[in-house]
Amino acid sequence: METQAKVNRILLAAAGVVLLGGGLLVLAAGLDVYRRWNLDPPDGWPLTTPHEVLVAAADRIAWSGRGWWFWAAIIAALALLALLALWWLLAQLHRHRPRRMAVGGRPPVDGVELRDRALSDALATDAGHLPGVHKAKARMAGSTAHPEARITLTLTPSSAPGQVVEQLYSGPVERVRRSTGWEHLSTRTRLQVAHRRPHRVE
Repeated sequence: METQAKVNRILLAAAGVVLLGGGLLVLAAGLDVYRRWNLDPPDGWPLTTPHEVLVAAADRIAWSGRGWWFWAAIIAALALLALLALWWLLAQLHRHRPRRMAVGGRPPVDGVELRDRALSDALATDAGHLPGVHKAKARMAGSTAHPEARITLTLTPSSAPGQVVEQLYSGPVERVRRSTGWEHLSTRTRLQVAHRRPHRVE
């Protein structure tokens, strides 16, 4: 998941830089920035005046004279790019989580497997009974071989976060690890504080 997040950030940053650069290029030409500020753009620099077009007439004529195979290749490349973009978008919407997890390691002992939702509900219920916890949510992420517990705890205003986290890892998380027979259970915990509604005084 960390690798995927880094790749997503890199792709989004690259796309943002390209779009920003193209937008600034068009904006500078439309506002006639080069003439107003007496700037000399490099040779061959596109769009330097408001009346200039992105593709010159000579280039348009040259492209129109190419054979059908050229435009077929262009259309195929654009279609492939669109499919890759759609696949990437669907991959972001898909939640990566292990549907079934082996009890006792891989392969599962006596073929016993545990559904991720059942384990998440049990972990959330157990964590919700900790002192200082107002509400608890849990879900399993990662892969079947390397599951990861993601827990969100809503604490009461008077609770001590450090103590709650210590009790969480030594209690519910440790019980899940022992009951499943896993040597290690990676866990991410998010803490938030419940807001008290002001009392109405009459």
